[in-house]
Amino acid sequence: MATAPALIDRHGRTISYLRVSVTDRCDLRCRYCMAEDMRFLPRDALLEIDELAAIAERFIARGVTKIRLTGGEPLVRRGMTDLAHRLGRQIGNGLDELTLTTNGMRLAEVADDLSAAGVRRINVSLDSLDPDRFRHITRHGDLARVLGGIAAAAAAGIAIKINMVALKDLNQDEIPAMLAWCVEQGHDLSLIETMPLGSIDEDRADRFVPLTAVFDDLSRRFDLVRDARSTGGPARYWRVGASPTRLGLISPLTANFCDGCNRVRLTTEGRLYACLGHDDQVDLKVALRTGGTAGLDAAIDEALAIKPARHDFRIAAGAAPAVGRHMSVTGG
Repeated sequence: MATAPALIDRHGRTISYLRVSVTDRCDLRCRYCMAEDMRFLPRDALLEIDELAAIAERFIARGVTKIRLTGGEPLVRRGMTDLAHRLGRQIGNGLDELTLTTNGMRLAEVADDLSAAGVRRINVSLDSLDPDRFRHITRHGDLARVLGGIAAAAAAGIAIKINMVALKDLNQDEIPAMLAWCVEQGHDLSLIETMPLGSIDEDRADRFVPLTAVFDDLSRRFDLVRDARSTGGPARYWRVGASPTRLGLISPLTANFCDGCNRVRLTTEGRLYACLGHDDQVDLKVALRTGGTAGLDAAIDEALAIKPARHDFRIAAGAAPAVGRHMSVTGG
């Protein structure tokens, strides 16, 4: 059998990481991510679970070694754990790691199932440890329920990384406490600058916090040592003292990370975006349904040929988002 062609973009970067948005829907409405009154895709526009799996398996055949299931909130999609089990069978057969990003609201019910599927590490979005503040940021979130999900996942043998978006005058003051809690619990923490994706009900410029300033503050409070190990994503990492906890910084605005980009994103309706910050995309749903594997390969190659060198994120008062689609559409 002929070897499937490798995934190399026009800038010479090897693509080894696929993020799959299994749904654009979410059971929360985080203020920095969504408008409160969101309109989601009609269900008949979505790829079937088997189609998502088939596309992901083709990426594995062509050299992808890491897949992240995301959304929206992936755990609201019926059949999501079936997808995890199917892809988990590829671990050791081309795939090195299957991971998940979740808001944690439904995590307790499926933690054991995810572990059985081969998921060994997940990201949980958690922007505050104060119940009232958490509910304000998420509009509908129940902190106790999320913490219960995190505990269930840890008990199932899944390593936890907390994702926290730094927000001026909203949770910036809580970042040191969050890092201390992660050290106590044995979790990693990634801090993220808010990104200009999709229209929301607030001006993101009012909430933007440069992580350079956050890191300077944390460096005065914690012993942070640079850690060169990478998980394949855009974060830069520091070890926190003698603990196993790592602090990651994802800084799309203050420290562009595009030179080493190794990822592409598949939306739940089958569109492949080669860059989070650009609108160029190819339709893999049409390619798969009309052309099978050959059509899928041709469409993937087209996406690699249009992958830009970098995004062009900017945040300024009153500025329009970099792209009109929300993060939940493309997948976080």
